[in-house]
Parts: sequence; structure tokens; C-alpha cells
Amino acid sequence: MALLERVSTLIRANLNDLIDRAEDPEKMIKQVILDMENQYLQVKTQVAISIADLHMLEKKRKENQDAADDWFRKAEHSVDTQQDDLARVALERYRSFQQMGGSFAQQITDQQGQVESLKSALQKLEQKLLEAKLKKDL
Repeated sequence: MALLERVSTLIRANLNDLIDRAEDPEKMIKQVILDMENQYLQVKTQVAISIADLHMLEKKRKENQDAADDWFRKAEHSVDTQQDDLARVALERYRSFQQMGGSFAQQITDQQGQVESLKSALQKLEQKLLEAKLKKDL
């Protein structure tokens, strides 16, 4: 048994020595920096996508508000021409567009929060990447 333990210890020691020699600190730092740069690009892309989504939501909210205003004008015109049935239908449409507008407003608020958190994460990652590059030079 003692012989097997000694052989096992010798094999482990040789494997650890090979691993230690393979671990070149300069190469490891370069790899970490490369990984951080890749992650930085991914986060930057995600920020751009989130901003584009925010602009799309704002555009849809504007279109929705325009449609709601149009239905309100139609309801007013129907009341002026004493067409109460058409006025009711137009007011129902107006109310549904108003509800959708509230939904869009909530989505925009949520998206703005997400954009800000992603921008903050991007800045932190950029700062850490800069620190890592400076430490590499040392």
C-alpha cells in the first residue's frame, strides 16, 4: 500500500509541476483581457439594442397617441352631427388607445431603467478593462 501511495504522490507532484510550468502569468493576463474585451463588446451591443428598443417604444407610443387623438376628434364630430352611436364607438376606441398608451408609458419607463443599468455596467466594465490593461504593463 505504501508503494501505491508514493507512486500516486509522485504522479500528482509531476502533474502539478507540468500545470505550474504551463501557467504563464503573462499569457493568463492577456487571455483575461481578451475575455474582458469580448464581454465589453457584448455589453456594448446589448446597450445599443436596448436603446433601439426604447426608441421603438417611444415611436409606438406617439403613433398610439395620434390614433387616440384621431378617435377623439371623430367622437367630437359625431356628437356635433348628433350621431350618438358613432360617438360611443369612437369614444370606446379612444379609451382603448388611452389604455394602450398607459401600457406603452410603463414599458418605456421599464426600458429606460434597463438602459441605464446596462450603461452603468458598461462603464464599470470599461473601467475594469482599463485597470487590467494598466496592470498588464506592470
